[in-house]
Order: sequence, then C-alpha cells, then structure tokens
Amino acid sequence: MYIAMNRFRVALGSEEIFETIWRDRERRLSEVPGYLEFHLLRGPLHDDHRLYASHTVWASHEEFLAWTKSEQFRAAHARAGETRAIYLGGPHFEGFEVILTEDRDGKRTELAA
Repeated sequence: MYIAMNRFRVALGSEEIFETIWRDRERRLSEVPGYLEFHLLRGPLHDDHRLYASHTVWASHEEFLAWTKSEQFRAAHARAGETRAIYLGGPHFEGFEVILTEDRDGKRTELAA
C-alpha cells in the first residue's frame, strides 16, 4: 500500500471556502485502478493559518503514479490555480510506503519493503 498526503496552509478566514471546494469538487479517484480511500483532515490552528491535509490510500506506489499521469488527475486538478489566494504557499506533498498495518482486533500485517 501507499499513502499520498498533501498538506495545505489555509489563510485564516478561508477555512470554509477551502472545505467547500473539497466537498464540491469533481471526484475522479474511483475511476482509477488501485485507489482505496480518501480523507480530508482538518489540523491545528496557527497564528496565520489552519493546517489541512488530503490523504489518499492506494494499493501500490505504481498505481498512485499512474493516477498522477491520468486524464482523471488532470480533470480533478484543472481549476486548482483559481483559489491561490486562500493558501499560504503551495501544497506540501509527502508519500509513504505502508510497511505495517494493525486492525482494531490487533491483527498485524507486515508488507513487503
């Protein structure tokens, strides 16, 4: 599995706009092989911004990369530049290979490196 995260610093007063953009945006992830789930995370409040993160889970790093080169990716991000004023800088990407999972019942799965 692979987890892809983008962190966003959203200017104070723009939080509702940011959340509405994400709620109303065209969803194309489910059309792409390997996509498992998405989360939008609201983080801590700072002096000049609130931190948010988008978090997608993929079956593999390769399938995530295929998404970034897909028509669905281009369509989903086509209007991204229209709302620059609500951000303090661009998104910060972080990607992670999942090496260990544990479910609610304590079942652990180690994944190949």
